[in-house]
Amino acid sequence: MAKASIGVTLVRWLSITFAGIAALCFSIILLLRFFDPPTSAFMVAYQMQGDGSPIAQQWVPLSEISPWMPLAVVASEDQRFPEHWGVDFRAIRQAVSEYRAGEGLRGASTITQQTAKNLFLWNGRSFARKGLEAVLALAIDVLWPKARVLEVYLNIAEFGPGVYGVEAASHAYFGKSARSLSAYEAASLAAVLPNPKVLSVRSPSSYVRDRVDWILGQMAQLGRGYLREI
Repeated sequence: MAKASIGVTLVRWLSITFAGIAALCFSIILLLRFFDPPTSAFMVAYQMQGDGSPIAQQWVPLSEISPWMPLAVVASEDQRFPEHWGVDFRAIRQAVSEYRAGEGLRGASTITQQTAKNLFLWNGRSFARKGLEAVLALAIDVLWPKARVLEVYLNIAEFGPGVYGVEAASHAYFGKSARSLSAYEAASLAAVLPNPKVLSVRSPSSYVRDRVDWILGQMAQLGRGYLREI
């Protein structure tokens, strides 16, 4: 009887703890719909692991970012962004099918998932992190409009060592504001997002140059009005 009572108490305590954590996360996500985050988990990790050099980042609203830039990241990273609910279950099923067919495991993270990861989580490939990322992405998609997801993502994404956000990246690599980016420059920034610590905007490899060309082609196919309704 005592063991059963302890078990019930433990389950109740764990349930309350989980509910409290979930409510806290939900509240933070809701607040970030209206208030710009001062930093992100990835920026904090960079500062803790780095040599003390400052991070380059300057927040700008989506209205002050060239429309080529959101189109470029959607064309590059997540073409079903306007349609899915934060997690692209169709892309996940396709990735699993390709893996089972021996084609290797590829990522299926949406822009919303990448936003959740950059804001709240750590880098890595564990199932625990991916699970948390998916849950947070679903909550973000419920609480934020799609335009806000893009705005936050473009302001916290890493475009090179210590360079976070499209405004800092635009100044660092092109000497201009994000509002003035051309289609080619936007595609060049989007091309390094899968691995900005290895891929370079300033000294692009043949892979990056090919990727820029591919992104430009996808942008042309999607069309400038693709994100008009988000």
